[in-house]
Amino acid sequence: MADGQSLQSSNQQDLNPENATTIQDIELAGFELLPALRFLFAFGLGVFFFLVPVTWNGQITVPFDVAASTITARFPSLVGAVGIAILALGAGMSIMAEFYRRGMLSMNEETITRLNLQYWKTSPLFLTLRISGLLVGSILFLNLGPSVIHKPNIGGLVWGTIVLSIVVIIPLGAVFVNLLVELGGLEFVGTLARPFMRPLFNLPGRAALDSLASWIGAFTVGYYVTYNVFHRGGYHKRDVFIITTCFAPVSIGFVGVIVSTLGLLDIFPLILLSWIIATVVTGAILVRIPPLNSISTEYITEPDPETVFTGSPLEYVRFAFSQAMDEAEDGKIITTAIQGLIDGVKVIAVILGTVVTISTVTLLLIDQTNVFQLISAPITPVLSALGVPNPSLAASAILISGVEQISAAAVVAGSDTLTRFFVVVVSISQIIFFAASAPMMVDMFKEIPIRFRDLVVIFCLRTAVLVPIAAVLMHGFNMLGLLS
Repeated sequence: MADGQSLQSSNQQDLNPENATTIQDIELAGFELLPALRFLFAFGLGVFFFLVPVTWNGQITVPFDVAASTITARFPSLVGAVGIAILALGAGMSIMAEFYRRGMLSMNEETITRLNLQYWKTSPLFLTLRISGLLVGSILFLNLGPSVIHKPNIGGLVWGTIVLSIVVIIPLGAVFVNLLVELGGLEFVGTLARPFMRPLFNLPGRAALDSLASWIGAFTVGYYVTYNVFHRGGYHKRDVFIITTCFAPVSIGFVGVIVSTLGLLDIFPLILLSWIIATVVTGAILVRIPPLNSISTEYITEPDPETVFTGSPLEYVRFAFSQAMDEAEDGKIITTAIQGLIDGVKVIAVILGTVVTISTVTLLLIDQTNVFQLISAPITPVLSALGVPNPSLAASAILISGVEQISAAAVVAGSDTLTRFFVVVVSISQIIFFAASAPMMVDMFKEIPIRFRDLVVIFCLRTAVLVPIAAVLMHGFNMLGLLS
């Protein structure tokens, strides 16, 4: 392991302009028609699907909303049955992985590889949540059990809105996201972002790829990218801590689920813009204050600092396009789309049981008790002073999002547009949530270490910074008539 002095010198070398290489010195990939067409097709399709406004049923929305809403509305029973099957898959595979880990089940290496048991391995807590999610989901789907669980604001919301949205939106989004990732879109945007990462966030340019992997794929994808680069010497400990807590958000598909729960898919591009603004501003602030600016810059292996490139904007565009064509050279559109669908289903199988269990319990607590109102009481006057409608409800929601974000959305699903907009911007930008991302950070990055107490502090800091940002965006867009 390198010592602190050598690490510091490596970091300074990384920043030294004299060591910069101009893009003109790089041998860029030559133009090839087929990779270029693959990249342009995937990139254009992704932009159209997620960002281009269209008119549908008299409303301005995006094709993502049209496709997801049509499938959910026309085939609710089929989507529900698929939801139960996915819950069973997640619970069953997790049980199998646990039995194998405990030596209660024997398999040959080929079977282990084919089933990818490592993917399904989890902690006892989340194993319990996945199993209980199957039980609760079956009760909701089959209309069994006590009537209180089937109230419209509890079971009706969990099954009729949250589960059906997840089952449709994440796989559908994953198809187009995978086309972007595998056919050059990720490399193109990530390369263009490199000149801004160090000045704004004190991070290597390559960190843009980790963030984009989370944004268009899943935060788990971003974590694994970060983990691999960290163990190759590309990041030191502070880099990893900053990336995971500030730049590894939930995916655009998962944001779609939250936005759908709130009935705001018609302003999906506006929410994406707000999400980017809130995440960038919050990250730029937090990397410069404790605890993030005091994390060790120690590497855990031989340092491999990023070479600094210099060049004009046009040269960077050429460089980014070259990187994209390299990525798209061996890509296959149909195979990539199918793999995206499979990956989306696997992601749902891992998270759906947890979401069903936590959302149901949270909504029951909200309906039957005032626990979240009591905990969030100190925040309510702040939101009221910032002009947030329904401040007590919004305060409860932004605290609940620290546990599980869809549950937070469910709390304000029946509220006015301004409150829903404010809550969604805060909740999707908090990044740390203790139902999934926090345990995974703690488990994956033991060498740093990332501890739960650190994450609680950073969550509180992120929320404190995000609240005024979201309030300003809410009032600004409302004045422009975009939230009416």
